[in-house]
Amino acid sequence: MAKKVTVNKDVCVGCGLCTSMADSVLAIGDDGLAEAIADVTPDTEDAVNEAVASCPVQAIEVE
Repeated sequence: MAKKVTVNKDVCVGCGLCTSMADSVLAIGDDGLAEAIADVTPDTEDAVNEAVASCPVQAIEVE
């Protein structure tokens, strides 16, 4: 079963670091903040985990 990614938009600052690491799962939305555009798959899991660990405000969670 694929894991879900959520971005806490109340915390996100829109720096774009996560999207540069996992652009197939995370993108910057029209509001200038990160948002999930896909679920985590085995192919994207490492990149998403790196993005979660690198988020300067810890706004990304994987469930």
